[in-house]
Amino acid sequence: MIALFFRPRQVKPCAQGAYGRVRRAYDEMKGGEKDMGEGKKLALLGLCAVCVYILSGGIMKQEKQPYPSLAETAATQSAEKSLTQKNESGEGAGGAETIDAPASTTREWAEAMFVPSQAEEAVGMTIGSDALIKNETDYPIDAAAMVQKGTSIRLDAGQPQILIIHTHSSEAYTPAGLDRYDASDHARTEDSEHNIIRVGDELAKLFEANGLSVIHDRGVYDYPSYTGSYARSGAAVEQYLKEYPSIGVVLDVHRDALGTDDVIYKTVAEEAGSCASQVMLLSGTDESGLEHPNWRENLSLALYLQDAVLRAHPTLMRPVDVVPQRYNQQLCSGMLIVEVGSSGNTMQEALAAIRLFAEAAAPALLQLVE
Repeated sequence: MIALFFRPRQVKPCAQGAYGRVRRAYDEMKGGEKDMGEGKKLALLGLCAVCVYILSGGIMKQEKQPYPSLAETAATQSAEKSLTQKNESGEGAGGAETIDAPASTTREWAEAMFVPSQAEEAVGMTIGSDALIKNETDYPIDAAAMVQKGTSIRLDAGQPQILIIHTHSSEAYTPAGLDRYDASDHARTEDSEHNIIRVGDELAKLFEANGLSVIHDRGVYDYPSYTGSYARSGAAVEQYLKEYPSIGVVLDVHRDALGTDDVIYKTVAEEAGSCASQVMLLSGTDESGLEHPNWRENLSLALYLQDAVLRAHPTLMRPVDVVPQRYNQQLCSGMLIVEVGSSGNTMQEALAAIRLFAEAAAPALLQLVE
């Protein structure tokens, strides 16, 4: 399936920075509280003219730091998820060790703005197979048997039951329609109405409407520094579990990034009457060598929820991704990562997906209440 969407114009960083400076200067000149003086205005207008020349392919030919490619963006996210892990000495926040990522993957483009150009093509794909899981470990896993056995996770009635958090809080989607925003980085924004926090709001609302008790942490853990996101969110999860020991399920809600230098992919759920992305659950293990003795309990919950959702919406779920890293899941045997769509999807497609997910997952979670 092919879909049309807007993506940021790939402008040279020098031109993009000039654009940001001129925009701020223009805003000041247009709406400032005091007169800037004719000299300053003339200088700013001159800068505007130079910027237009630059943006149209003018004099600045030298290359500075480029925007990350989609492949690099995806690699950065994958790398960051494995950067923060508990070491034997228990150093760092919440007993976690933060490893600095390479500079090339942690650059910040503070002045970057999404500047929509002409519509380009995103490749839509429905990811699914007969396999229930995508096993990226060497552990033998009988997923069908685990589905049949069910999950041992239980939720307390009348107490906080579910925590929703966002380690990569600024993750955003492809701008479309009214869902447009100023970007703090590629496909990222601090605006909680346009990033993954908005998806968490919807999930929390729907779970609560079905009678579940939910805490939604709307905090930002990946900005201004992406490095160390998992250490910070992990410390927050530990604090919540200490304050509310009744919490049995922790969902770390993200959006995925799929693509190459040449192609952006969007996931598509082929559900009648819905224009929705797909959803993927990710479950970690101890194969990285770090302590996570109860990882099979986390996986059993992932398979339990996936089975419930697939029964209602056969194309909504991607296979459960089983990986060597822990991603803080050692903190709670009911903790999972939930990837809603990809950077190629729109916010509305992600919201449609999380509604379908909640519609089936909420009743399944209610069956765990005792």
